[in-house]
Amino acid sequence: MNTKLFVGNLSYNTTQNQLQDLFAAHGNVIEVDLIMDKFTGRPRGFGFVTMETKEGADAAIQALHGKSVDGRA
Repeated sequence: MNTKLFVGNLSYNTTQNQLQDLFAAHGNVIEVDLIMDKFTGRPRGFGFVTMETKEGADAAIQALHGKSVDGRA
């Protein structure tokens, strides 16, 4: 069962590859969707990461909640 996580308060410089690598350390990542502004083409500061298992998602939440990435918690 896949588990989709909301990831907020991201730096506007964070990339999909960075999110992929960050979450892959805690389980198999199925999809990373970084939400982009349709007018400027820049990231909007949030996205979604789909993990393959609930256990992987739980491990990622425990490890990454409040962690600083690109200068933002």
